[in-house]
Amino acid sequence: MISQKITIKNPTGLHLRPAGLLCKEAMKYKSLITFTFEDCTANAKSVLSVLGACVKCGDEIELTCEGKDEQEAMDALITAISSGLGE
Repeated sequence: MISQKITIKNPTGLHLRPAGLLCKEAMKYKSLITFTFEDCTANAKSVLSVLGACVKCGDEIELTCEGKDEQEAMDALITAISSGLGE
């Protein structure tokens, strides 16, 4: 299991479009991928779970990946989030 903190840079936070892109990227991997924000843990493979976390611009999340391809998944998700998830 690996984890890493990252700050959300999207001006509008993780609303529907970037949440969908995050989930689409997470679904490419077999690892269990979650993130923690404040007292909420969200499944990164579920759009509703990501939206329910109410993450806004400037918020820091802790991304966790656990499984055979955890490092690949972490690298891809960190890159996607750092690039602004299409925004």
